[in-house]
Amino acid sequence: MMNKKRPKHLALHKIKLPLPGFVSILHRVSGLLLFFFLPLLLWMLQASIRSIETYTQLVEILQHPFSKLLVLGLLWAFFHHFCAGLRYLALDLHMLSGLAQARASSKWVLGISLLLTVLTGGWLC
Repeated sequence: MMNKKRPKHLALHKIKLPLPGFVSILHRVSGLLLFFFLPLLLWMLQASIRSIETYTQLVEILQHPFSKLLVLGLLWAFFHHFCAGLRYLALDLHMLSGLAQARASSKWVLGISLLLTVLTGGWLC
């Protein structure tokens, strides 16, 4: 029997989370954001195809800087969730078996999702 002195209370602010764990948490957060903003996205789709008046109103709403920031955040959530999902699929298929590959793929997920967000956001503006 090991006789280690274990802490009674876990201090979460002192734990250093590795990069794959950080990507995992961001994957969950991005999925949650996409889930909660799905009604808004569906309303925007409906407004864009219902009539020219609702489309014009939607365009006016999307010209506001807060709306642009919200759309940019949702773009990041989509791209991050997609890229991290592909990473988890590769992990499940045992394509990324080593620790170094897992860490490198986490860096790639963060870099590609941010790059796609910047490129798409720049294209939309």
